[in-house]
Amino acid sequence: MGTHILAFVFGILGNAISFLVYMAPLPTFHRIYKKKATEGFHSLPYLVALLSSTLWLYYALLKRHDAVLLISINSFGCVIELIYIVTFITYAHKDARNLTIKLFVVMNMGGFALVLCVINFAIHGSSRLKVLGWICVLVSAFVFLAPLSIMAQVCKTKSVQFMPFGLSLFLTLSAIMWFAYGVLIRDMCVAIPNVVGFMLGILQMVLYGIYRNGKQGVTEQALETVRVVNPSEVFPIPEDDNGNGVVHEEKNMNCPV
Repeated sequence: MGTHILAFVFGILGNAISFLVYMAPLPTFHRIYKKKATEGFHSLPYLVALLSSTLWLYYALLKRHDAVLLISINSFGCVIELIYIVTFITYAHKDARNLTIKLFVVMNMGGFALVLCVINFAIHGSSRLKVLGWICVLVSAFVFLAPLSIMAQVCKTKSVQFMPFGLSLFLTLSAIMWFAYGVLIRDMCVAIPNVVGFMLGILQMVLYGIYRNGKQGVTEQALETVRVVNPSEVFPIPEDDNGNGVVHEEKNMNCPV
């Protein structure tokens, strides 16, 4: 009984902190709404975050036991990420809008449909939950590893302007809560990816301590590389000679499990 109560406490704290992380991009999308343009922001972090939330929600529904707190936070994650994506599509220029729609269809519809088919038709019995769990682990690991690029940028520019301490702290706390929750309910698929999240969060805070008194301004060259910080670190899309956006591969993102 004590273990279940402790797990519930960590799960509630994980929900609360993850809620704040999910809400952190609101200023970005408020800016997009006011300017009626997405500027240099990229949609890929939100598409990946939506896929991760969707897979974890499916995992929790299939698991059923000790899954209420996973269902609650990932249900919210699916809704808020979908709102972000719809907002992006509404105000993005033509090229970025078309790319976002294509990625959404391939990744979030096609990819999730593929997982559904594999889990329901190719896997049988208790193996379904195990296979789905490890798929969730892989997606979460990809999400957690993405901040490596922004950390490299901090080392290069010797500036933490694009890696706020508060965000790194909350992401680290989120990883701790969900790791503890996963261990207490004996679900390693929940616990394992948060080990990566915790280590990277600590490393981000160490870098912040090293470079917090570094350059406060941003050089023109740095602005060409990085633009804004939110739980999904995003980078600019340069323009061609005609002023049309040229989309490049996304470089960084963060997302709670």
